[in-house]
Amino acid sequence: MSELLRFATAGSVDDGKSTLIGRLLYDSKAIFEDQLEAVERSSEAMGADYTNLALLTDGLRAEREQGITIDVAYRYFATPRRKFIIADTPGHMQYTRNMVTGASTADVALVLVDARKGLVEQSRRHAFLASLLRIPHLVLCVNKMDLVDWSQERFEEIKDEFRQFATKLDIADLTFIPVSALHGDNVVTRSDNSPWYGGASLLHHLEEVHIASDRNLIDVRYPVQYVIRPHSDEWHDYRGYAGTVAGGVLKPGDQVMVLPSGFTSTIAAIETTDGPVAEAFAPMSVTVRLSDDIDVSRGDMICRPNNQPTVGQDIDAMVCWMNETTSLTSGQKLAIKHTTRSARALVKDIQYRLDVNTLHRDESVEGLALNEIGRVRLRTTLPLFYDEYRRNRTTGSFILIDEATNNTVGAGMILGPAT
Repeated sequence: MSELLRFATAGSVDDGKSTLIGRLLYDSKAIFEDQLEAVERSSEAMGADYTNLALLTDGLRAEREQGITIDVAYRYFATPRRKFIIADTPGHMQYTRNMVTGASTADVALVLVDARKGLVEQSRRHAFLASLLRIPHLVLCVNKMDLVDWSQERFEEIKDEFRQFATKLDIADLTFIPVSALHGDNVVTRSDNSPWYGGASLLHHLEEVHIASDRNLIDVRYPVQYVIRPHSDEWHDYRGYAGTVAGGVLKPGDQVMVLPSGFTSTIAAIETTDGPVAEAFAPMSVTVRLSDDIDVSRGDMICRPNNQPTVGQDIDAMVCWMNETTSLTSGQKLAIKHTTRSARALVKDIQYRLDVNTLHRDESVEGLALNEIGRVRLRTTLPLFYDEYRRNRTTGSFILIDEATNNTVGAGMILGPAT
């Protein structure tokens, strides 16, 4: 089974994100003839004298008319080495929430920079958001190199400037690739236009980047999503717990504990739609059966007796506010969804708002408006079973929901227990 890699693209407006993705899809033979014909027709109608590959991802009519990306566009393609899911996220500041959503599950972030303009405010903001979201690998694609005559000096200049900025961030793996998305240089194959560049093409890098060790394989975390009790004579003794593994490795015979009850048991079997398996790890969706008939329900967490998540009702978190009509303020009550567990939450206080452009902390703030990010203290009605976001992105994240409208109004990353 080939490995799945999720990557998100980001960058300033007109840096060429959609063109780059279009080029990846086109050069890796991942689009159908009728799709290509439709793009060619649209390009002609818009008066372009070339096939505008950006139209492969800019699906909304408003995006095509404005020539910008507004929503998150997901695209799937595969090579013999790997399967890929691309999240093409918007560059505009007013769509920060869309980028947070699109990049939250990514293994790799591609930040595009126009070689003529160099690093701009949005490049820094997107790199910071990638760091905040704990995306393990970041690739800075210096695009439109053909417009600076493939100048090595210009490439090194941008590289040095970004390295300096990246020292303030928490980025584990950083790669720089000079490309021309419009002409396909260094996108799928290496280009003769950059003999001074000794690295791999973008696709080769995406195929080879090592992501297996990015998953937390130490802490066993299995949030129970659904209890399977078939009502038939043949299966009357069957009780399975369905869910997605959020961390660690589960094997039949392992001793486990169920939270919040604290009861312990051993794993009798692990099953998938294809039958029993010898082990399960993130992000596999499986059904776990236990040796003992203990009370387990949706929202419970299966873990190791000697390696439990933090259990608590008071948490500190970084929250990205996503609601256009209201701000996040102290004293507000919202619904919270964390893994498979639902509760209500009270906003105790907002400690500061983070300026994602300067990294300045504004402690005088009274609320968070749309697209703003800040450190918030929450009190929940039920205990949550969580890890710090830096340790586990699944058990360390949550969403906030407006109970009146049922709209998702915030996304949070847990820093730890409230101090």
